[in-house]
Amino acid sequence: MTSTLDDRKARRPRVTRSDRGRALNIALLLIATAVVLFPFLWMISLAFTPAQEAFRDVKLWPSSPTFQNFVTALTVGNLGRAFLNSVIVALAAVASNCVIAVAAGYAFAHLPFRGSTVVFYVLLSTAAIPVAVTLIPLFLMVSHVPFAGGNDALGRGGSGLTDTLGGLAIPYLVGTMSIFLVRQFYRSMSRELAEAARIDGASELRIFWTIYLPISKPIIAVVAIFSFTAVWDDLLWPLVVSSSPRSQTVQLALTGFTQSGNIQYAPLMAAAIIVTIPVLLVFLFNQRHFISGLSEGAVKG
Repeated sequence: MTSTLDDRKARRPRVTRSDRGRALNIALLLIATAVVLFPFLWMISLAFTPAQEAFRDVKLWPSSPTFQNFVTALTVGNLGRAFLNSVIVALAAVASNCVIAVAAGYAFAHLPFRGSTVVFYVLLSTAAIPVAVTLIPLFLMVSHVPFAGGNDALGRGGSGLTDTLGGLAIPYLVGTMSIFLVRQFYRSMSRELAEAARIDGASELRIFWTIYLPISKPIIAVVAIFSFTAVWDDLLWPLVVSSSPRSQTVQLALTGFTQSGNIQYAPLMAAAIIVTIPVLLVFLFNQRHFISGLSEGAVKG
């Protein structure tokens, strides 16, 4: 009898210290996930709650859900025009960064010139400058563009590109971090194919176009996502350069629900959901390339 009990005890799986640590990590991750997701669940609940019942009866899901808050957000809140403005500026920033930042990163990685290292690190150091410091110089530059907004050849007498989509897009056209990530990505690649192509007489443009660009989808996805979110999430620059609803972005449109001391929580949450959807879609469709490009771009310093 005693031997049978001993055999049963021996067959029981032993709980090791690593098992306890793994269980603790899972529990902490579940708690952190719940903490992170709860505001989003609450936002969704309020978005479908009738505006007059937003805080009258606190529930995780309303008893009579409605889509009226989304209609209000798109009509009364000028969100539709702001959404279109943000899409236009964001697409312009994505296209510009995918062309200029990718070309510049490739040049810094594979086409060294005298002083290229110094130029690169001076360029990289600008990323440490606070955005608030650059607001006044950027505004002066945008408002004094020659022959724009009634300005003369010297950029005087008019408003320049202020309160226009062109003025909104200027600070986002080239990102320092995008150039840095592209450079790191190309530096991690072998140069043997490029050297063989040079021996065969291929030009630098052809080498870049036919050899490196086709395998650059991961880093292009990273640049596109960073450029898109930089435009979509920014409030400070549109607040400075935009002065009318015709050039408002989605972040400025969201502030319209909190003015005059009357915060419309239900339409505000509906508008927040509408504004969040494009960012989620951009990331989901580029998730595989994004993770790959970000990891490969950090391999070599």
